[in-house]
Amino acid sequence: MLIGGGRKKLERVVVRPAGSALMASEGRDRDAPWMMRTYSGHSTAAASNALYRTNLGQGQTGLSIAFDLPTQTGYDPDSDWARGEVGKVGVPVAHLGHMQTLLDGIPPAEMNTSMTINATASWLLALYVVNAEQHGVASQVLRGTTQNDIVKEYLSRGTYIFPPEPSRRLIVDMIAWCAEHAPLWNPTNVCSYHLQEAGATPVQEIAYAMATAIGVLDAVRDSGQVSDARFAAVFGSISFFVNAGIRFVEEICKLRAMAELWDRIGSERYGVTDARARRFRYGVQVNSLGLTEAQPENNVQRIVLEMLGVTLSKRARARSIQLPAWNEALGLPTPWDQQWSLRMQQVLAYETDLLEYGDLFDGSIVVEARTAELRDAAQAELDDVLGQGGAFEAVDVLKSRLVASMAERTRRIESGDQTVVGVNAFTDGAASPLGGQGAILTVDPGVGAEMVADVRSWRAARDSAAVDAALAELRRVAASTDNVMPATLALARAGGTTGEWGAVMREVFGEYRGPTGVGAARPTTGVAGRVRALPGGPVRLLVAKPGLDGHSNGAEQIAVAARDAGMEVIYSGIRMTVAQIAASARDEDPDVIGVSILSGSHMELVPALVTAIRNEGVDAPVVVGGIIPEADRPRLLACGVAAVYTPKDFQLSKLMNDIADLAESHRST
Repeated sequence: MLIGGGRKKLERVVVRPAGSALMASEGRDRDAPWMMRTYSGHSTAAASNALYRTNLGQGQTGLSIAFDLPTQTGYDPDSDWARGEVGKVGVPVAHLGHMQTLLDGIPPAEMNTSMTINATASWLLALYVVNAEQHGVASQVLRGTTQNDIVKEYLSRGTYIFPPEPSRRLIVDMIAWCAEHAPLWNPTNVCSYHLQEAGATPVQEIAYAMATAIGVLDAVRDSGQVSDARFAAVFGSISFFVNAGIRFVEEICKLRAMAELWDRIGSERYGVTDARARRFRYGVQVNSLGLTEAQPENNVQRIVLEMLGVTLSKRARARSIQLPAWNEALGLPTPWDQQWSLRMQQVLAYETDLLEYGDLFDGSIVVEARTAELRDAAQAELDDVLGQGGAFEAVDVLKSRLVASMAERTRRIESGDQTVVGVNAFTDGAASPLGGQGAILTVDPGVGAEMVADVRSWRAARDSAAVDAALAELRRVAASTDNVMPATLALARAGGTTGEWGAVMREVFGEYRGPTGVGAARPTTGVAGRVRALPGGPVRLLVAKPGLDGHSNGAEQIAVAARDAGMEVIYSGIRMTVAQIAASARDEDPDVIGVSILSGSHMELVPALVTAIRNEGVDAPVVVGGIIPEADRPRLLACGVAAVYTPKDFQLSKLMNDIADLAESHRST
């Protein structure tokens, strides 16, 4: 464990589980526990650094950095796109100074750091490497992971920038660079986690993750940047980040199936003979999709049960685990909430006898049968994806399948076929004592202005000529077939910014608008009958996602449900400016405008959007949905919003009736 503060040398502390003397006297050896992380970062680099040092002092054994949306999508805090988004869902890192502050007092040679970063992964890795250089630490000894899975960004999370082909090129360049210069670093982390969050079945989660890994590895092999002698090590550097849902027996089988399939792919497709290099290495965050706003205290037992799915089977045990907090369906958790989640891991690892035994399920008829069933079904689904060209080439198809899977999940919950305690069953109960003022962490609205001043001051103090030269070289390299990492590192050393790196790459590679997956739907009875009978024709619903928030599941499900209900739906996907949405409202003549925001930027973006829409002469009612604290509901209503919906409003048929009511009322005025 590492603890410390400021620039003082960190004290090394050996953590021994309680009762270790008793276990030693019994003569039973214990496996080492997995790496324990908490996914965190918010406000500023200084605030996040303080949180990291606190978590490390409480027994966390690895870092997992959450970056804010401007950082993830290649914008500086003073960009118009960053309005309302700075520091909200992660830490802003716009330049080397921020990385230095973020990791202050945390020795880079001793820390295993996971960075949830994808489109801008090359840039953030460069900042991490240069920060280590300034501490006299060579890249060859750095340990950690950059997520760097762009396919799942297209399919579920939305923080992509570039089209698939140049995005894959950036991943390949990082892998090739790391193979030579940072061999202990995991340059890409294939994320099936977000696929499950987008509605993937276990079979889809396995197959699409494996297809993504194959798409990357084939490109690495074909690039000629990695020798045959080094390829087995590259295969061994590929790690995964998976999800564990509440059906923990099935999750155990899913992970055993993934381990078997990955071993088969390494051996048969790539000829990797070293069994250690073919090991399925994965970290995990357990399911956030299943966390509920209603009776949120039930999330504690959900998290514990989901943790068992990735720990009970030794052969398929996670290498690292990070757990969400019980109240993440309500907003940002406090440090105490994160501590509670860390303690869940520590109790399992140090108080129970789990780590004293081999695999508990070897020879289990039930587990082996379900594992084989999932493995074979996933292989068939994988073959289908590869037959369509692969994950990168079949993004549109995979997105449509995930949207359909999520729609089916939503239908099951609404109909009661799938029980969610406290939501559609056992809804009566005593009020939770865990809430109240201060229960949710809020980011100071002044952080945005502070970061704008910071990045402008940074630009003014640096050697502008050196930065200009580094940007010119980056532009040249990006337009060539050279590896982009050396030029990216040079820009980091010169004092470039995230927005400057992103602007050059956008200039060379262009930008991409991913598929929505919202295809044609069949009108249903009930609401559809009412919608068809409305004077003036079917309801026209404009669904909009302003800002940088890429979590589109809610918007997609509303769009699908509205089409099912016979409405005409206008949905252009994620990342629309306030001006673009207002112009669409002017041109499309909607009856109702639905706005989805899950990034915490609703109080900045929604009032501005309502004003812009009214300035265009559009008087259609505006409804807002997302992760919205109750305290913000009256403020949104006061600024002209007609209705506010949160995750507890899961009955889509009721929402569709509400929209029809609003449309009917609007047409009658």
